[in-house]
Amino acid sequence: MQKTRFHIAKMDCPSEERLIRMRLEAVSGIHYLEFDIALREMTVYHDTDSAALLAALAPLDFDSRIIGNDTADTLPPQAAHKAEEERQERSLLYQVLAVNFVFFLIECGAGWLAGSMGLVADSLDMLADSFVYLLALLAVGAGALAKKRVALAAGLFQAALALAGIVETVRRFIGWETLPDFRLMIIVALLALCANAWCLHILNRSRSQESHIRASMIFTSNDIIINLGVMAAGVLTWLTASRYPDLLVGSVVFILVCAGAWRIMKLAKG
Repeated sequence: MQKTRFHIAKMDCPSEERLIRMRLEAVSGIHYLEFDIALREMTVYHDTDSAALLAALAPLDFDSRIIGNDTADTLPPQAAHKAEEERQERSLLYQVLAVNFVFFLIECGAGWLAGSMGLVADSLDMLADSFVYLLALLAVGAGALAKKRVALAAGLFQAALALAGIVETVRRFIGWETLPDFRLMIIVALLALCANAWCLHILNRSRSQESHIRASMIFTSNDIIINLGVMAAGVLTWLTASRYPDLLVGSVVFILVCAGAWRIMKLAKG
């Protein structure tokens, strides 16, 4: 049995880990996956060729490379508890999925009420995470074709929403829209930040036996950065009496959501 270590430069939160797991589940000969999000590393215990693993990761565009390859006689101790950990994690995934989808609805509604494209874009980011967790749950017991169809449908829907958001943002850039409600922007983005922090906490707790848990909690997720960006846009809107901070943040987030949709759709091609 081989033990191969990968450096994955663009793996920085549980969502990317989920995509990697789903990508590798189609590769035969894998016995166990171990992740260290802080170091952006993954260790694979396997019998298959290391080059096949690298080729399977390539479509995700996470900038993956092999940094070590050794032989291993046994799996790590935590592998023995894998089944129980997966059962507990599945339960927590339902909770995380529910929180993300509820906040997608809250932020999307509040975004239109406040006239804030930053909030609307942030809501689509929550929806993107919901899709990733849904795909992770469907991966249990589902056939390969069914999973690919769900991935394709989720990616297309997410991309369509993001493109519609970009079109609306451009329209507001060249139009004469009123200022967004900065108070509602800040309050809702703060609530979303708390929700994301809680989700990250329980996901880390679900893998409490693995070495990367403490590092994962320290590492700030992209979602929290986006929440802070929307809050900053709200403050700048208040201070400058300009709609442009909100539109700039919204544009950046919509582009990130489009990139995430493209990654999900790539799962359907693998």
